[in-house]
Amino acid sequence: MSRQGAERKMPTPGSGLDGLAENWRFDLIAGFEVFLISLPLCLAHAMASGFPHMAGIISAIVGGLLVSRINGSHVTISGTASGLVVVTASAVTTLGGGDPVLGYHCTLAAIVCAGVLQAIMGLTRIGRFRSFVPPSVVYGMLAAIGISMMARQSYILIGVARPSGELLDVIIALPSHVRDIEPAIALIGLTGLAILVFWDIGKAKYDLLNRIPAPLIVVLSGLLLGAHFNLGVEHQYNFIHSSYAIGPDYLVNMPQNLLSGIAFPDFSKINTIPFWIAVLSISLVSSLESLLSASAIDKIDPYHRSSDLNKDLRGIGSGTTISGFIGGLPIISEIVRSSANVQFKARTQWSNFFHGLSMLIFVALFPRSLHHIPLASLASLLAFAGYKLAAPRTFTHVWLIGKEQLVPFVITIIAIIATNLLAGVLIGIAAKMTMHVWHRVRFYEFYKLTCQINQINEKSFRVSIESPAVFSNCPALQSNLEALPLHKNIVIDLRGARYIDHTAMVLIDDFRNAYEWHGGHCAILGLEQHASASNHPLAMRKHH
Repeated sequence: MSRQGAERKMPTPGSGLDGLAENWRFDLIAGFEVFLISLPLCLAHAMASGFPHMAGIISAIVGGLLVSRINGSHVTISGTASGLVVVTASAVTTLGGGDPVLGYHCTLAAIVCAGVLQAIMGLTRIGRFRSFVPPSVVYGMLAAIGISMMARQSYILIGVARPSGELLDVIIALPSHVRDIEPAIALIGLTGLAILVFWDIGKAKYDLLNRIPAPLIVVLSGLLLGAHFNLGVEHQYNFIHSSYAIGPDYLVNMPQNLLSGIAFPDFSKINTIPFWIAVLSISLVSSLESLLSASAIDKIDPYHRSSDLNKDLRGIGSGTTISGFIGGLPIISEIVRSSANVQFKARTQWSNFFHGLSMLIFVALFPRSLHHIPLASLASLLAFAGYKLAAPRTFTHVWLIGKEQLVPFVITIIAIIATNLLAGVLIGIAAKMTMHVWHRVRFYEFYKLTCQINQINEKSFRVSIESPAVFSNCPALQSNLEALPLHKNIVIDLRGARYIDHTAMVLIDDFRNAYEWHGGHCAILGLEQHASASNHPLAMRKHH
């Protein structure tokens, strides 16, 4: 028997209480190991968002204990994420109008509304519309978020106050502030950054590094250096308090336990445009990242299970609503911790539950220990996460897919930096549509797909695509493909499609792989009649 055939016969882990009884040993260990990674990241995300530290803990607990029981994925981890830091921090500043505490409570209200909106999106089965934002725009959005995180956290990392103003002002002012560096804090921050770089390079060579959470080592090194330099909480904030949306007094008098960290939303800004921009931005980023994370984790799930993306949206939205109501950050399915969860041999969503339970137990037993973690250590985690989002290899990856992908990618980055996240994404989508028009895609073809499904015989079906297949009509293509019965012979005929963009190519390839994994056969016909934009197997294609 082939290896693939053997893997297909692996029994799929059960779910619910049966899954707990069957797999609790694997999921308990995986959940605890993910908790060690998650704890410092939750604190870092809360800090960078202008929220009290306990807000990140609250969202991880809600994400683990609640969302794990109602979402539609199998081994994803729910909690805070780097992608939302910029959005929530901006909301705190904008909605506060100079009052940082008011901004925090008004942002909680925006989080509640964003969660409700996500849950409604899941109920209306909008999960299949994840392809409506093309990959080049998604990459551009994440790269812009990464650039913002690096710029803003650099000040905290070296112990200087960050100037107020827009992102470009923050970037331009950085060189002039280097002379004000605080040596002890900078040493802590740069040491944390060096550890992360070493771990990232070395984990491919040394398997042991894959088993030790780098964020935990960063925090421990920061605690040791902080104790050596006798840096108290007040000392740190004296140097960098203006880098936060909420003021130094609010941060120094942080909640001493989970219950005292609970805060409630203020809906006084609900009738303003900035409030709803914050709601839409939080919902957009959270939904996109969660759907993309769930889809990506499905591909590395050893049991090749498929997530129910609409159910996942409902679960994430419900968790976000509850988290916002009690003072927490938005909840998201996070790709890095979810990948680690698979690597740690998790089998079911009970690992996410144990991740949240471990967080709750730790905070209940050691609440004051959180306040001794140097902020520069947390800033190094965020700055490195920002670099990973905007690393040069991201630009190279987009270029290799096809040179035409680089245009909306770069436009999205520039637009987000110049305006805001929501406007930047819309501008990126408009740029992508303009390029399709240049390739002679007609306006009505953006939303209308001509697709014929014919049954050849009892075991065979032909799917004929007879119009351009682009990101905006991919939901219709996905619906047609998902309607096909399993365990048949499928031919996807692309000879009539004069133009196929990268998003459609990814969708077709994902369908073929999943269909064949479940025992069917899928062939693609007609690609030889198309010219490819690059050597990438899923590049955009046009008829010769």
